[in-house]
Amino acid sequence: MLLAIDIGNTNSVFALAEGESVRTTWRCVTDTKRTADEYGSWLTQLMGLEWIEPQRVTGIVIATVVPESLFNVVGMCRRYFRCEPLVVGSPTVDLGVEARVERPKEVGADRMVNALSAHRRYGGPAIIIDFGTATTFDVIDDGGHYNGGVIAPGINLSLQALHMAAARLPRVDIRRPDTVIGRTTVACMQSGVYWGYVGLIEGIVARIRAEWPAPLKVIGTGGLVPLFAEATTVFDHVDGDLTLHGLIAVHALNSAH
Repeated sequence: MLLAIDIGNTNSVFALAEGESVRTTWRCVTDTKRTADEYGSWLTQLMGLEWIEPQRVTGIVIATVVPESLFNVVGMCRRYFRCEPLVVGSPTVDLGVEARVERPKEVGADRMVNALSAHRRYGGPAIIIDFGTATTFDVIDDGGHYNGGVIAPGINLSLQALHMAAARLPRVDIRRPDTVIGRTTVACMQSGVYWGYVGLIEGIVARIRAEWPAPLKVIGTGGLVPLFAEATTVFDHVDGDLTLHGLIAVHALNSAH
């Protein structure tokens, strides 16, 4: 059984996989102060609720965009699972795809894993839209290689900034409003953020397609992708587990060496 760990800026996902199938996932808030023992006790208790013993984990793979969290997560892997994890971005880990940009080392581990996953599951060329702390648009060629993209503020960041910058504007939930024209302050804010992001998605995809010499399919991932996929026809595929499947592929690729 494989333990795949995706450490994002806001949340971390821990998943157990058998073969190419994701069996179960758990999420926690990313906290650089959380110790190896805190990770280990939390995760093993959750596994116990599923009747899964730690010794069933025979491999671990990690991708992180928060380097400060890596030391304690690796410590947890060694102490509680007796495994040395594969860490995406390490010189010895083969991803099967390249970052064909000016500064390849600046490309986040999650974006490279998504490139590999999208290419294997859906082919290329493609645009991968990931709704996370930031909303990212990543372009891969027909070989799955990362060719650059766009980084926009995530929707939660935008809502937080709007609330903090305007004293009389409240915090609001993210939802699709019933009408575009809001008749309360909250409805106006929800409409502006929601339909503003739909416009951002469609507009950036159109501009990327205008620059690329071949047709591009669009793949959506991230926790909020279902909310926006219902309001636009831009997506060809919606895959909430894209990164996890990429981590499974990375582990399989390196285990075969």
